[in-house]
Amino acid sequence: MRPVKLAIVGGGPSAFYVASRLLSLLPHSDPKSPSFRVHIFDRLWAPHGLIRYGVAPDHPEVKNCTNKFDQTATDPRFRFFGNVNVGSTPLSSISHTLALPLPSLLHNYTHLLFATGCTLPTLHPAIPPSTHCIPALSLVHWYTQHPSNPPIPALDTVKHLTLIGNGNVSLDVARMLLTSPSVLQKYDVPQQVLEVLSRSTVKHVSIVGRRGPLEAAFTNKELREMMQLPEASMVPIDPLLLIPPEGTTPTRQQRRTLELLKKGSQNRFGSTSKTWSLDFYRAPTDLAPPLLSTDMARLTLAHTRLDPSTGRAIPTGDISTLSTSLVVTSLGFHADPATSFFDPSSNHLRARRGRIISPSGTPFRNMYASGWGANGAKGVLATTMMDAYAVTDTILSDITSCPERSVETTPLGADESVDVTDDLILNAVPHPEDPPEEIKQGIKDGLVTQYEDWKVLDAEEVRRGEALGKERERMGWQDARKFLSLSQ
Repeated sequence: MRPVKLAIVGGGPSAFYVASRLLSLLPHSDPKSPSFRVHIFDRLWAPHGLIRYGVAPDHPEVKNCTNKFDQTATDPRFRFFGNVNVGSTPLSSISHTLALPLPSLLHNYTHLLFATGCTLPTLHPAIPPSTHCIPALSLVHWYTQHPSNPPIPALDTVKHLTLIGNGNVSLDVARMLLTSPSVLQKYDVPQQVLEVLSRSTVKHVSIVGRRGPLEAAFTNKELREMMQLPEASMVPIDPLLLIPPEGTTPTRQQRRTLELLKKGSQNRFGSTSKTWSLDFYRAPTDLAPPLLSTDMARLTLAHTRLDPSTGRAIPTGDISTLSTSLVVTSLGFHADPATSFFDPSSNHLRARRGRIISPSGTPFRNMYASGWGANGAKGVLATTMMDAYAVTDTILSDITSCPERSVETTPLGADESVDVTDDLILNAVPHPEDPPEEIKQGIKDGLVTQYEDWKVLDAEEVRRGEALGKERERMGWQDARKFLSLSQ
């Protein structure tokens, strides 16, 4: 059986779940397993993608999966190459990445998996980005010190902040802004972020959703955390909004949501200096800038109701205006249109059942996609893991036909013949070990990080954090590169 050398583009949880699963199902000791190598390439210098740069700092338990990823990285058949931008995706905001053309991967690997995620925010057509409107991703990247180096928000000029969208990311942002820096200090929050938060003048956060409580996108866990904020209270919700529509039978989760909303926050409204509200059945239609420097912007909201036949929010004809210092849109994410194999009709990669497909729908041989990059930005970490395992089975079905291998799920596409195209051909006999020449040179030049580099930096971040009484103190690229050069 021919050796298999898999390149994975993207270094987030989907990529690592696929790698770990394949390495466990193709053990060294099994003579029927092919010689196997897996190389991960990530545009970020540190691994783990959204686990490092998307998870809220006060949710450290979500990051426990990195222990599994660390174990995966100890397998001698695995290698990680960070700070590498594959293909033509423009990343002017991350100027220090090493460019790696897609043909270099095709020439050096037998199989190729895209786990590139959804890296861009979905914007609201009625309120585009401006001085008074920014995407939530900008704030998330700011407080996680993402290498894209987003602008520092001027929170010392913001009294009222409005979030458009009521998913978990909105609640993460609201919680970060309404929690005292003294509470956040122990978590993985960079010192410069804590300094900005300490100067924040935010007193109220409005969370706007176009539909009602039963359709809210947040989880009850996140809602419960908002209810328990020590220094903030929730504006009580109109009890009529918490009565399920006639003929509707709420799920158990929805019933629990209604119970939490009826009970309200642990702090009585009016007893705290900071407040927040859930504004249901509202959809933004316009954002007018302040007339004077002392004024706030004016957000126009259309009142909505649910169309019983479609479940969609439709305008009632009524409108209201909300004065606010800053609008933050949190409406989901999509893949970068410049990414290889982007499908504008879906806003993610052109994939079906774990395989990259041509515009005509024909799968490319030995080319795959997983995670948000393949399916869109949806689901939680467990969803990503199960999808990654399913794609792993698709890869296994292509590289081995051993009937005795242990696979817990049915391989995708096993019930149909796969008609592949050879328009993009990978190398059947590449060098068994080496990465592309550009990567070898990038390692020599100190531009490309490997997993052993990350573990050195990881330990240093933890050490710096311990000195400050916190989980870790993050390093930026220049600091990390300098530290590595001095450590060698």
